[in-house]
Amino acid sequence: MDKKNTKNTNKRSLTSKIFIALIAGLIVGMLMHYLVPDSSFKNDVLIEGIFYTIGQLFIRLMQMLVVPLVFFSIADGCRNLGDTETLGKVGIRIVIFYLFTTALAIIIALSLASAIKPGLGMNMTIGEQSFDVETVELSLSETILKFIPTNPIGALAQGDMIQIIVFAVLVGLLVASMEDRMVTLGNIITEMNDLMMGMTMWVMKLAPIGVFFLIARTFANLGYDVILSMLSYMLSVLGGLALQLLLVYMIFLAAFVRVNPFRFLKKFLPVITFGFSTASSSATVPINIQTLDEMGIDKKISSFTIPLGATINMDGTAIMQGVAVVFIANAYNIDLTMTDFMTVILTATIASVGTAGIPSVGLITLSMVLQSVGLPVEGIAIIMGIDRILDMARTAVNITGDAAGTTIVANTVGAFDKEKFMRD
Repeated sequence: MDKKNTKNTNKRSLTSKIFIALIAGLIVGMLMHYLVPDSSFKNDVLIEGIFYTIGQLFIRLMQMLVVPLVFFSIADGCRNLGDTETLGKVGIRIVIFYLFTTALAIIIALSLASAIKPGLGMNMTIGEQSFDVETVELSLSETILKFIPTNPIGALAQGDMIQIIVFAVLVGLLVASMEDRMVTLGNIITEMNDLMMGMTMWVMKLAPIGVFFLIARTFANLGYDVILSMLSYMLSVLGGLALQLLLVYMIFLAAFVRVNPFRFLKKFLPVITFGFSTASSSATVPINIQTLDEMGIDKKISSFTIPLGATINMDGTAIMQGVAVVFIANAYNIDLTMTDFMTVILTATIASVGTAGIPSVGLITLSMVLQSVGLPVEGIAIIMGIDRILDMARTAVNITGDAAGTTIVANTVGAFDKEKFMRD
């Protein structure tokens, strides 16, 4: 009992440290922006030197773990599931959940932005802005073909998450089907998974330091002026994110799992805070799986659904793209038809499947969404200045959607321990 209490105290201590670091970083960043005069020392040595380097060191430590953790956790999870029927049930259900909530997120974003009308009255003209974000073109067929790696080693080296997931599923299922001949390989996969989880917990001890410098740099660069100038756009995005988080996910949890959704949020809050700070869905995969395990979700399920969600479930990104479409259309005085709205819903849903879980990647795939309805891609330049803070918020929604979907699917296949969930 004493050990258990000590363990819980340590967890609360780490969570508290992350919260304190987030608030402290915000305060230091704002003080740096407004009270410290511009100089080479401030900008080059402090903000883009010390703050940037230490923050990115922490991000890279997390990214270092993602590929091996995803591979071994999914392979081990599929091996433990043992049969394609169970995996098929889990896979089909979680993909349906992810795609449905993404489409719903875009509908919410378009509806809210149409009511708030961000960008109206800006009277921008095409050619007025410069744009330096890479544009992309994706089709449904190309998106599907990208699921299968032509070179699994290359996919692992490049961090192509969806291809890594497919390869890991095949490895796990084949090891399970030939268990009598692959006992050693099966044990190695399990032990490597345990090793990566242990390494993750070690790196997480550095989270407060990383969070402080990441947040401090963000707000040192932003300040209030940039935020106020784009207030209507920010309110539309944040409003859509709030509706998705507090309404859609909570209703689904209450309806399909029969648990108090706000208890779920309270338990999951450390992961939300971490995701907000890092702005990377992929970086949160390890702590997401670990936290869900402590909440009663079998790792056999979460080890498959969470990495998959970090790759294809981008509800927060979809909300940003939906609002950005309306904002840019209003800014350039371009009318959108109902057909345009339907095109945005379809295109943004497809784009979310091909979106990597890294910071600000939503800006890249947004170009495809804008092109689908004939809006000027250069309009993205208007929102680039404040995207970092919105990226943090939408990452928090993305990872919460992954966790909510995982909990719902785990409950349907009897892999959710409600008694464990109810423990403090």
